[in-house]
Amino acid sequence: MPFSPSNETDTEVSSQTTASAIHARLRHDILRGVLKPGERLRVHDVAQRYGGGTIPTREALSRLSAELLVIYLDQRGFAVAPISQESLEDLTRARVWTAEAAVREAVRNGDAAWEERVVLAYHRLSKVPRYESEDPPVSNPLFDPLHREFHLQIFSGCGSQWMVDTCMRLFDHAERYRNLSRQAVVMPREHEHKELVDAVLGRSEEVAVASISDHFRLTARIVNDFRRGN
Repeated sequence: MPFSPSNETDTEVSSQTTASAIHARLRHDILRGVLKPGERLRVHDVAQRYGGGTIPTREALSRLSAELLVIYLDQRGFAVAPISQESLEDLTRARVWTAEAAVREAVRNGDAAWEERVVLAYHRLSKVPRYESEDPPVSNPLFDPLHREFHLQIFSGCGSQWMVDTCMRLFDHAERYRNLSRQAVVMPREHEHKELVDAVLGRSEEVAVASISDHFRLTARIVNDFRRGN
């Protein structure tokens, strides 16, 4: 069969598309806790589970490794990145530092369009319960994308896409710990979002910084208490 550059290109594009689809599904299942910390991710098994070949599956796992959600163990293959108190404390510090910078800039410089985005994101979030069931605690999957969008819009007023991207990458890494916190204790936390909205819209810089810092640290405390008790 004669060489055909277009056929080769089509194959590469198809492989990349499949890798992206597997990456998205794997990432979702890791963040949601469907795939547990430390769980082995054998390429053949993952390919079968997510409906792709071994080449795009390995590509997807490599991407997740670059995002620090998957680790590669010499001679043992891939595994879901473990979680630990030290990792959570490090992540929380990084979230607080970056959020403080982003929120300060947003409060100082956010325009009317930013305020409207924050109000709309909060309104949508406030209409959706955090849990489908509280006894036993079952998280509501509809809450998570709205929760993410709310924080994204808070940060979006800072004027730096790099800073927003950094804050949201850390937000995504914290998702695994948030799911643990929701299993650990059912508690009303919606007022934390309301306090943050009131502070940023009121241009109360120090209150806004304290509010989002306390918001992140409380999740870490809940998770650490839960893990110590188990």
